[in-house]
Amino acid sequence: MSGLFRKKDVNDLLVEATPLTRTLKTMDLTFLGIGAIIGTGIFVLTGKGALTAGPALSVSFLLAAICCGFTGLCYAEFASMAPVAGSAYTYSYLAFGEIIAFVIGWDLILEYALGAATVSVGWSGYFLNLLSEMGIHIPTVLTAAAGTTPGVTTYFNLPAFLIVLVITWIISIGINQTKRVNDTMVIIKLAVIILFIICTVWFIKPHNWVPFSPYGFYSYHAGAKAGILPAASIVFFSFIGFDSIASSAEETINPSKTLPRGILLSLLISTVLYIAMTLIMTGVVKYTVFSKYLNAPILAVLHQTGQSWLALIVSLGAILGMTTVILVQLYGQSRICYSMSRDGLFPKFFGDVSPKYKTPFKGTWFFGILTAIAGGFINLNILSELVNIGTLTAFVLVSAGIMWMRKSHPEIHRGFRAPGVPFTPIIAIIFCITLIIGLNWETWLRFVVWFAIGMVLYFAYGRKHSALNAK
Repeated sequence: MSGLFRKKDVNDLLVEATPLTRTLKTMDLTFLGIGAIIGTGIFVLTGKGALTAGPALSVSFLLAAICCGFTGLCYAEFASMAPVAGSAYTYSYLAFGEIIAFVIGWDLILEYALGAATVSVGWSGYFLNLLSEMGIHIPTVLTAAAGTTPGVTTYFNLPAFLIVLVITWIISIGINQTKRVNDTMVIIKLAVIILFIICTVWFIKPHNWVPFSPYGFYSYHAGAKAGILPAASIVFFSFIGFDSIASSAEETINPSKTLPRGILLSLLISTVLYIAMTLIMTGVVKYTVFSKYLNAPILAVLHQTGQSWLALIVSLGAILGMTTVILVQLYGQSRICYSMSRDGLFPKFFGDVSPKYKTPFKGTWFFGILTAIAGGFINLNILSELVNIGTLTAFVLVSAGIMWMRKSHPEIHRGFRAPGVPFTPIIAIIFCITLIIGLNWETWLRFVVWFAIGMVLYFAYGRKHSALNAK
Protein backbone atom coordinates (compact mmCIF):
# COMPACT_ATOMS: atom_id res chain seq x y z
CA MET A 1 0.00 0.00 0.00
CA SER A 2 2.82 2.40 0.89
CA GLY A 3 4.17 1.94 -2.67
CA LEU A 4 1.06 3.63 -4.02
CA PHE A 5 1.91 6.86 -2.21
CA ARG A 6 5.68 6.93 -2.77
CA LYS A 7 6.79 10.47 -3.56
CA LYS A 8 9.37 12.16 -5.71
CA ASP A 9 12.05 14.27 -4.11
CA VAL A 10 12.41 17.89 -5.29
CA ASN A 11 16.21 17.57 -5.37
CA ASP A 12 16.00 14.50 -7.64
CA LEU A 13 13.70 16.42 -9.98
CA LEU A 14 16.06 19.36 -10.20
CA VAL A 15 19.15 17.30 -11.11
CA GLU A 16 17.38 15.43 -13.94
CA ALA A 17 18.84 16.74 -17.21
CA THR A 18 16.26 17.81 -19.76
CA PRO A 19 16.69 17.18 -23.51
CA LEU A 20 14.17 19.98 -24.22
CA THR A 21 15.41 23.43 -25.31
CA ARG A 22 15.12 26.42 -22.92
CA THR A 23 13.99 29.44 -24.95
CA LEU A 24 10.81 30.82 -23.32
CA LYS A 25 10.89 34.19 -21.51
CA THR A 26 8.26 36.06 -19.43
CA MET A 27 6.69 37.64 -22.55
CA ASP A 28 6.41 34.25 -24.29
CA LEU A 29 4.77 32.67 -21.24
CA THR A 30 2.35 35.59 -20.86
CA PHE A 31 1.39 35.19 -24.53
CA LEU A 32 1.08 31.43 -24.05
CA GLY A 33 -1.36 32.10 -21.17
CA ILE A 34 -3.36 34.71 -23.11
CA GLY A 35 -3.36 32.29 -26.06
CA ALA A 36 -4.97 29.64 -23.85
CA ILE A 37 -7.41 31.91 -22.00
CA ILE A 38 -8.82 34.39 -24.52
CA GLY A 39 -10.79 32.55 -27.17
CA THR A 40 -14.04 30.75 -26.49
CA GLY A 41 -14.77 33.03 -23.50
CA ILE A 42 -15.06 36.28 -25.44
CA PHE A 43 -16.23 34.91 -28.77
CA VAL A 44 -18.81 32.33 -27.63
CA LEU A 45 -19.61 32.22 -23.88
CA THR A 46 -20.44 35.92 -23.33
CA GLY A 47 -23.92 35.46 -24.88
CA LYS A 48 -24.93 32.56 -22.63
CA GLY A 49 -23.36 34.32 -19.63
CA ALA A 50 -25.25 37.58 -20.29
CA LEU A 51 -28.58 35.72 -20.44
CA THR A 52 -27.74 34.08 -17.08
CA ALA A 53 -26.58 37.18 -15.14
CA GLY A 54 -27.54 40.23 -17.22
CA PRO A 55 -25.00 43.11 -17.23
CA ALA A 56 -23.66 41.70 -13.91
CA LEU A 57 -21.80 39.16 -16.08
CA SER A 58 -18.79 41.46 -15.57
CA VAL A 59 -18.98 40.60 -11.83
CA SER A 60 -19.22 36.88 -12.75
CA PHE A 61 -16.00 37.21 -14.76
CA LEU A 62 -14.38 38.95 -11.79
CA LEU A 63 -15.48 36.13 -9.43
CA ALA A 64 -14.14 33.45 -11.80
CA ALA A 65 -10.90 35.43 -12.17
CA ILE A 66 -10.49 35.67 -8.37
CA CYS A 67 -10.95 31.89 -8.09
CA CYS A 68 -8.35 31.32 -10.83
CA GLY A 69 -6.12 34.00 -9.28
CA PHE A 70 -5.97 32.18 -5.93
CA THR A 71 -5.29 28.88 -7.72
CA GLY A 72 -2.77 30.65 -9.96
CA LEU A 73 -0.80 31.80 -6.90
CA CYS A 74 -0.58 28.16 -5.77
CA TYR A 75 0.53 27.05 -9.26
CA ALA A 76 3.12 29.84 -9.27
CA GLU A 77 4.64 28.68 -5.96
CA PHE A 78 4.83 25.05 -7.12
CA ALA A 79 6.31 26.16 -10.45
CA SER A 80 9.05 28.11 -8.64
CA MET A 81 9.73 25.16 -6.30
CA ALA A 82 9.79 22.40 -8.94
CA PRO A 83 10.42 24.01 -12.35
CA VAL A 84 10.00 20.83 -14.42
CA ALA A 85 7.47 19.77 -17.07
CA GLY A 86 4.22 18.18 -15.96
CA SER A 87 2.25 20.94 -14.20
CA ALA A 88 -0.27 19.61 -11.61
CA TYR A 89 0.87 16.02 -12.28
CA THR A 90 4.43 16.73 -11.10
CA TYR A 91 3.23 18.83 -8.15
CA SER A 92 0.93 16.00 -6.96
CA TYR A 93 3.84 13.54 -7.26
CA LEU A 94 5.82 15.71 -4.82
CA ALA A 95 2.99 16.39 -2.36
CA PHE A 96 0.73 13.32 -2.33
CA GLY A 97 2.50 10.42 -4.03
CA GLU A 98 2.44 8.31 -7.16
CA ILE A 99 -1.16 7.10 -7.44
CA ILE A 100 -2.62 10.61 -6.89
CA ALA A 101 -0.14 11.99 -9.43
CA PHE A 102 -1.18 9.34 -11.97
CA VAL A 103 -4.87 10.17 -11.44
CA ILE A 104 -4.19 13.90 -12.03
CA GLY A 105 -1.98 13.21 -15.07
CA TRP A 106 -4.67 10.95 -16.55
CA ASP A 107 -7.24 13.60 -15.69
CA LEU A 108 -5.27 16.41 -17.40
CA ILE A 109 -4.77 14.34 -20.56
CA LEU A 110 -8.57 14.10 -20.81
CA GLU A 111 -8.96 17.82 -20.02
CA TYR A 112 -6.53 19.00 -22.70
CA ALA A 113 -7.64 16.51 -25.40
CA LEU A 114 -11.37 17.15 -24.97
CA GLY A 115 -10.75 20.87 -24.50
CA ALA A 116 -8.81 21.08 -27.76
CA ALA A 117 -11.39 18.93 -29.59
CA THR A 118 -14.30 21.03 -28.28
CA VAL A 119 -12.63 24.30 -29.30
CA SER A 120 -11.78 22.85 -32.74
CA VAL A 121 -15.54 22.40 -33.31
CA GLY A 122 -16.17 26.06 -32.35
CA TRP A 123 -13.27 27.06 -34.64
CA SER A 124 -14.88 25.10 -37.47
CA GLY A 125 -18.16 27.04 -37.03
CA TYR A 126 -16.45 30.44 -37.36
CA PHE A 127 -14.26 29.18 -40.24
CA LEU A 128 -17.27 27.88 -42.22
CA ASN A 129 -19.04 31.20 -41.57
CA LEU A 130 -16.02 33.09 -42.95
CA LEU A 131 -15.89 30.81 -46.03
CA SER A 132 -19.61 31.34 -46.74
CA GLU A 133 -19.11 35.15 -46.51
CA MET A 134 -16.52 34.70 -49.28
CA GLY A 135 -18.93 32.57 -51.33
CA ILE A 136 -17.13 29.26 -50.63
CA HIS A 137 -19.23 26.30 -49.45
CA ILE A 138 -18.15 22.78 -48.49
CA PRO A 139 -20.61 19.82 -48.51
CA THR A 140 -22.93 19.90 -45.47
CA VAL A 141 -22.09 16.28 -44.57
CA LEU A 142 -18.48 17.40 -43.87
CA THR A 143 -19.37 20.36 -41.61
CA ALA A 144 -20.20 18.58 -38.32
CA ALA A 145 -20.18 15.23 -36.51
CA ALA A 146 -23.21 12.95 -36.87
CA GLY A 147 -26.17 14.02 -34.72
CA THR A 148 -24.86 17.54 -33.99
CA THR A 149 -27.86 19.38 -35.47
CA PRO A 150 -31.29 17.66 -35.35
CA GLY A 151 -32.79 17.23 -38.83
CA VAL A 152 -29.48 17.93 -40.63
CA THR A 153 -27.49 15.02 -42.10
CA THR A 154 -23.81 15.36 -41.17
CA TYR A 155 -21.08 12.73 -40.79
CA PHE A 156 -17.71 14.35 -40.20
CA ASN A 157 -16.33 17.75 -39.18
CA LEU A 158 -13.54 18.16 -41.74
CA PRO A 159 -12.32 21.69 -40.72
CA ALA A 160 -12.08 20.65 -37.03
CA PHE A 161 -10.13 17.50 -37.97
CA LEU A 162 -7.69 19.40 -40.21
CA ILE A 163 -6.95 22.31 -37.84
CA VAL A 164 -5.95 19.90 -35.03
CA LEU A 165 -3.57 18.07 -37.41
CA VAL A 166 -1.99 21.35 -38.59
CA ILE A 167 -1.44 22.51 -34.99
CA THR A 168 -0.06 19.09 -33.98
CA TRP A 169 2.50 19.43 -36.79
CA ILE A 170 3.53 22.92 -35.57
CA ILE A 171 3.99 21.67 -31.97
CA SER A 172 5.89 18.57 -33.10
CA ILE A 173 8.57 20.49 -35.03
CA GLY A 174 9.84 22.53 -32.07
CA ILE A 175 9.13 24.99 -29.27
CA ASN A 176 10.56 27.94 -31.26
CA GLN A 177 8.04 27.37 -34.07
CA THR A 178 5.22 26.91 -31.52
CA LYS A 179 6.29 30.12 -29.77
CA ARG A 180 6.48 32.19 -32.98
CA VAL A 181 3.09 31.01 -34.27
CA ASN A 182 1.41 31.58 -30.88
CA ASP A 183 2.99 35.02 -30.32
CA THR A 184 1.96 36.22 -33.79
CA MET A 185 -1.64 35.02 -33.43
CA VAL A 186 -2.00 36.44 -29.90
CA ILE A 187 -0.81 39.90 -31.08
CA ILE A 188 -3.39 39.86 -33.94
CA LYS A 189 -6.12 38.59 -31.58
CA LEU A 190 -5.41 41.34 -29.01
CA ALA A 191 -5.37 43.96 -31.81
CA VAL A 192 -8.82 42.75 -33.00
CA ILE A 193 -10.24 42.92 -29.45
CA ILE A 194 -8.82 46.43 -28.85
CA LEU A 195 -10.17 47.56 -32.26
CA PHE A 196 -13.61 46.20 -31.29
CA ILE A 197 -13.49 48.08 -27.96
CA ILE A 198 -12.44 51.38 -29.64
CA CYS A 199 -15.13 51.10 -32.36
CA THR A 200 -18.06 50.14 -30.11
CA VAL A 201 -17.48 51.94 -26.78
CA TRP A 202 -19.17 55.10 -28.18
CA PHE A 203 -22.46 53.23 -28.68
CA ILE A 204 -22.98 52.36 -25.00
CA LYS A 205 -26.41 53.32 -23.65
CA PRO A 206 -26.24 53.29 -19.82
CA HIS A 207 -29.97 52.42 -19.55
CA ASN A 208 -29.11 48.95 -20.97
CA TRP A 209 -27.24 48.29 -17.70
CA VAL A 210 -30.47 48.79 -15.71
CA PRO A 211 -31.25 46.58 -13.84
CA PHE A 212 -27.58 45.68 -13.48
CA SER A 213 -28.22 42.30 -11.82
CA PRO A 214 -31.74 41.19 -12.86
CA TYR A 215 -31.42 37.72 -11.30
CA GLY A 216 -29.44 38.60 -8.16
CA PHE A 217 -26.53 36.52 -6.89
CA TYR A 218 -28.25 33.13 -7.19
CA SER A 219 -31.81 32.35 -8.23
CA TYR A 220 -33.97 30.30 -10.59
CA HIS A 221 -35.39 31.80 -13.76
CA ALA A 222 -37.53 29.88 -16.30
CA GLY A 223 -36.62 26.61 -14.57
CA ALA A 224 -32.84 27.15 -14.78
CA LYS A 225 -30.16 28.52 -12.44
CA ALA A 226 -29.59 32.25 -12.94
CA GLY A 227 -27.61 35.05 -11.36
CA ILE A 228 -24.00 36.04 -10.81
CA LEU A 229 -22.79 32.70 -9.33
CA PRO A 230 -24.24 30.37 -12.03
CA ALA A 231 -22.83 32.71 -14.70
CA ALA A 232 -19.44 32.54 -12.95
CA SER A 233 -19.65 28.72 -13.28
CA ILE A 234 -20.21 29.15 -17.03
CA VAL A 235 -17.47 31.71 -17.65
CA PHE A 236 -14.97 30.07 -15.26
CA PHE A 237 -14.12 27.79 -18.14
CA SER A 238 -13.01 30.82 -20.16
CA PHE A 239 -9.96 30.88 -17.89
CA ILE A 240 -9.00 27.22 -18.31
CA GLY A 241 -5.57 26.94 -19.84
CA PHE A 242 -3.44 29.23 -17.68
CA ASP A 243 -2.34 26.04 -15.87
CA SER A 244 -0.76 24.77 -19.10
CA ILE A 245 1.90 27.50 -18.73
CA ALA A 246 3.29 25.42 -15.85
CA SER A 247 3.82 22.52 -18.30
CA SER A 248 6.49 24.56 -20.10
CA ALA A 249 8.92 24.72 -17.15
CA GLU A 250 11.69 22.74 -18.88
CA GLU A 251 11.60 25.01 -21.91
CA THR A 252 11.68 28.22 -19.86
CA ILE A 253 14.71 30.40 -19.09
CA ASN A 254 15.05 30.93 -15.29
CA PRO A 255 11.69 29.16 -14.62
CA SER A 256 11.46 29.83 -10.85
CA LYS A 257 11.02 33.56 -11.57
CA THR A 258 9.63 33.53 -15.12
CA LEU A 259 6.77 31.02 -14.59
CA PRO A 260 4.99 32.85 -11.72
CA ARG A 261 5.20 36.13 -13.68
CA GLY A 262 3.79 34.51 -16.84
CA ILE A 263 0.89 32.84 -14.97
CA LEU A 264 -0.17 35.96 -13.05
CA LEU A 265 0.35 38.46 -15.90
CA SER A 266 -1.71 36.42 -18.39
CA LEU A 267 -4.54 36.10 -15.85
CA LEU A 268 -4.51 39.85 -15.11
CA ILE A 269 -4.51 40.97 -18.78
CA SER A 270 -7.23 38.45 -19.73
CA THR A 271 -9.46 39.50 -16.81
CA VAL A 272 -9.24 43.22 -17.68
CA LEU A 273 -10.15 42.47 -21.33
CA TYR A 274 -13.01 40.12 -20.37
CA ILE A 275 -14.59 42.70 -18.03
CA ALA A 276 -14.18 45.57 -20.54
CA MET A 277 -15.71 43.49 -23.35
CA THR A 278 -18.63 42.36 -21.17
CA LEU A 279 -19.50 45.88 -20.01
CA ILE A 280 -19.38 47.18 -23.60
CA MET A 281 -21.46 44.31 -25.03
CA THR A 282 -24.21 44.57 -22.39
CA GLY A 283 -24.08 48.39 -22.64
CA VAL A 284 -24.56 48.53 -26.42
CA VAL A 285 -27.20 45.77 -26.60
CA LYS A 286 -29.91 44.85 -24.06
CA TYR A 287 -28.75 41.52 -22.59
CA THR A 288 -31.98 39.72 -23.66
CA VAL A 289 -31.05 40.21 -27.36
CA PHE A 290 -28.16 37.73 -27.00
CA SER A 291 -30.65 34.83 -27.07
CA LYS A 292 -30.68 35.26 -30.88
CA TYR A 293 -26.86 35.30 -31.11
CA LEU A 294 -25.77 32.51 -28.76
CA ASN A 295 -23.01 31.14 -31.03
CA ALA A 296 -21.56 34.52 -32.03
CA PRO A 297 -22.64 37.13 -29.43
CA ILE A 298 -20.21 39.77 -30.73
CA LEU A 299 -22.22 39.93 -33.97
CA ALA A 300 -25.23 41.19 -31.96
CA VAL A 301 -23.19 44.28 -31.02
CA LEU A 302 -21.96 44.85 -34.58
CA HIS A 303 -25.51 44.59 -36.00
CA GLN A 304 -26.70 47.11 -33.40
CA THR A 305 -23.92 49.59 -34.26
CA GLY A 306 -24.20 48.98 -38.03
CA GLN A 307 -20.49 48.14 -38.28
CA SER A 308 -20.82 45.14 -40.59
CA TRP A 309 -17.32 45.84 -41.98
CA LEU A 310 -15.95 44.90 -38.56
CA ALA A 311 -17.72 41.50 -38.58
CA LEU A 312 -15.18 40.03 -41.00
CA ILE A 313 -12.25 41.24 -38.87
CA VAL A 314 -13.88 39.92 -35.67
CA SER A 315 -14.51 36.51 -37.33
CA LEU A 316 -10.82 36.40 -38.23
CA GLY A 317 -9.93 37.35 -34.63
CA ALA A 318 -12.21 34.57 -33.32
CA ILE A 319 -10.59 32.01 -35.63
CA LEU A 320 -7.09 33.04 -34.49
CA GLY A 321 -8.28 33.21 -30.88
CA MET A 322 -9.51 29.64 -30.94
CA THR A 323 -6.43 28.46 -32.86
CA THR A 324 -4.16 29.59 -30.01
CA VAL A 325 -6.42 27.85 -27.44
CA ILE A 326 -6.11 24.55 -29.35
CA LEU A 327 -2.34 25.08 -29.71
CA VAL A 328 -1.70 25.68 -26.00
CA GLN A 329 -3.93 22.79 -24.89
CA LEU A 330 -2.27 20.30 -27.24
CA TYR A 331 1.14 21.62 -26.16
CA GLY A 332 0.29 21.17 -22.46
CA GLN A 333 -1.00 17.66 -23.09
CA SER A 334 2.13 16.56 -24.96
CA ARG A 335 4.34 17.76 -22.08
CA ILE A 336 2.31 15.94 -19.42
CA CYS A 337 2.48 12.68 -21.43
CA TYR A 338 6.24 13.26 -21.78
CA SER A 339 6.61 13.65 -17.98
CA MET A 340 4.52 10.55 -17.21
CA SER A 341 6.49 8.50 -19.74
CA ARG A 342 9.82 9.69 -18.31
CA ASP A 343 8.61 8.57 -14.86
CA GLY A 344 7.76 5.10 -16.27
CA LEU A 345 3.99 5.46 -15.72
CA PHE A 346 3.37 5.55 -19.50
CA PRO A 347 5.20 3.52 -22.18
CA LYS A 348 8.57 4.93 -23.37
CA PHE A 349 7.02 5.70 -26.79
CA PHE A 350 5.36 8.84 -25.34
CA GLY A 351 8.59 10.22 -23.89
CA ASP A 352 10.89 9.73 -26.88
CA VAL A 353 12.44 13.10 -27.70
CA SER A 354 13.23 13.60 -31.40
CA PRO A 355 16.99 14.34 -31.85
CA LYS A 356 16.10 16.63 -34.77
CA TYR A 357 13.24 18.68 -33.30
CA LYS A 358 13.97 18.32 -29.54
CA THR A 359 10.27 17.61 -28.85
CA PRO A 360 8.37 14.47 -27.71
CA PHE A 361 7.54 13.89 -31.39
CA LYS A 362 5.77 10.50 -31.34
CA GLY A 363 3.62 11.22 -28.28
CA THR A 364 2.61 14.62 -29.70
CA TRP A 365 1.39 12.98 -32.93
CA PHE A 366 -0.32 10.05 -31.16
CA PHE A 367 -2.56 12.31 -29.06
CA GLY A 368 -2.87 14.90 -31.83
CA ILE A 369 -4.41 12.31 -34.16
CA LEU A 370 -6.76 11.04 -31.41
CA THR A 371 -7.87 14.63 -30.66
CA ALA A 372 -8.41 15.31 -34.39
CA ILE A 373 -10.59 12.17 -34.66
CA ALA A 374 -12.59 13.28 -31.58
CA GLY A 375 -13.13 16.75 -33.10
CA GLY A 376 -14.15 15.22 -36.44
CA PHE A 377 -16.42 12.36 -35.39
CA ILE A 378 -17.77 12.91 -31.86
CA ASN A 379 -20.72 15.15 -31.04
CA LEU A 380 -18.94 17.07 -28.29
CA ASN A 381 -22.00 18.61 -26.64
CA ILE A 382 -22.04 15.63 -24.24
CA LEU A 383 -18.31 15.60 -23.49
CA SER A 384 -17.35 19.24 -22.92
CA GLU A 385 -18.38 19.29 -19.22
CA LEU A 386 -15.79 16.57 -18.54
CA VAL A 387 -13.16 19.21 -19.25
CA ASN A 388 -14.56 21.27 -16.38
CA ILE A 389 -14.56 18.55 -13.70
CA GLY A 390 -11.04 17.47 -14.71
CA THR A 391 -9.64 20.98 -14.38
CA LEU A 392 -11.35 21.72 -11.08
CA THR A 393 -10.05 18.45 -9.55
CA ALA A 394 -6.51 19.40 -10.57
CA PHE A 395 -6.98 22.90 -9.11
CA VAL A 396 -8.16 21.46 -5.75
CA LEU A 397 -5.14 19.14 -5.48
CA VAL A 398 -2.60 21.83 -6.41
CA SER A 399 -4.09 24.21 -3.81
CA ALA A 400 -4.12 21.50 -1.11
CA GLY A 401 -0.58 20.51 -2.15
CA ILE A 402 0.76 23.98 -1.30
CA MET A 403 -0.52 23.71 2.29
CA TRP A 404 0.94 20.22 2.62
CA MET A 405 4.35 21.19 1.19
CA ARG A 406 4.59 24.27 3.45
CA LYS A 407 4.04 21.98 6.46
CA SER A 408 6.10 18.96 5.40
CA HIS A 409 8.93 20.68 3.47
CA PRO A 410 9.38 24.24 4.74
CA GLU A 411 13.12 24.04 3.93
CA ILE A 412 12.71 23.78 0.12
CA HIS A 413 13.75 26.95 -1.74
CA ARG A 414 10.80 28.77 -3.32
CA GLY A 415 11.51 31.44 -5.92
CA PHE A 416 7.93 32.68 -5.34
CA ARG A 417 5.80 32.27 -2.21
CA ALA A 418 2.00 32.47 -2.49
CA PRO A 419 0.80 35.20 -0.08
CA GLY A 420 -1.78 34.48 2.62
CA VAL A 421 -1.23 30.70 3.00
CA PRO A 422 -3.28 28.82 4.28
CA PHE A 423 -6.13 31.23 3.39
CA THR A 424 -5.20 31.56 -0.31
CA PRO A 425 -5.37 27.80 -1.08
CA ILE A 426 -8.43 27.31 1.16
CA ILE A 427 -10.35 30.04 -0.74
CA ALA A 428 -9.29 28.44 -4.06
CA ILE A 429 -10.51 25.01 -2.87
CA ILE A 430 -13.88 26.40 -1.67
CA PHE A 431 -14.43 28.14 -5.05
CA CYS A 432 -13.52 24.99 -7.01
CA ILE A 433 -15.70 22.66 -4.92
CA THR A 434 -18.65 25.08 -5.28
CA LEU A 435 -18.26 24.93 -9.07
CA ILE A 436 -17.86 21.11 -9.07
CA ILE A 437 -21.12 20.71 -7.11
CA GLY A 438 -22.89 22.70 -9.85
CA LEU A 439 -22.04 20.09 -12.52
CA ASN A 440 -24.68 17.52 -13.47
CA TRP A 441 -24.60 13.85 -12.39
CA GLU A 442 -23.88 12.53 -15.93
CA THR A 443 -20.58 14.42 -15.84
CA TRP A 444 -19.70 12.78 -12.52
CA LEU A 445 -20.55 9.35 -13.95
CA ARG A 446 -18.37 9.81 -17.06
CA PHE A 447 -15.54 11.10 -14.86
CA VAL A 448 -15.74 7.96 -12.67
CA VAL A 449 -15.60 5.74 -15.81
CA TRP A 450 -12.50 7.60 -17.08
CA PHE A 451 -10.98 7.34 -13.58
CA ALA A 452 -11.62 3.54 -13.56
CA ILE A 453 -9.91 3.11 -16.96
CA GLY A 454 -6.92 5.05 -15.57
CA MET A 455 -6.72 2.80 -12.51
CA VAL A 456 -6.64 -0.32 -14.72
CA LEU A 457 -3.79 1.26 -16.74
CA TYR A 458 -1.87 2.21 -13.57
CA PHE A 459 -2.05 -1.24 -11.94
CA ALA A 460 -1.48 -3.11 -15.23
CA TYR A 461 1.45 -0.98 -16.45
CA GLY A 462 2.41 2.16 -14.49
CA ARG A 463 3.08 0.65 -11.07
CA LYS A 464 5.32 -2.10 -12.48
CA HIS A 465 7.35 0.24 -14.72
CA SER A 466 7.60 3.26 -12.41
CA ALA A 467 11.08 4.86 -12.36
CA LEU A 468 10.80 4.88 -8.53
CA ASN A 469 11.03 1.05 -8.53
CA ALA A 470 14.75 1.41 -9.19
CA LYS A 471 15.26 3.33 -5.93
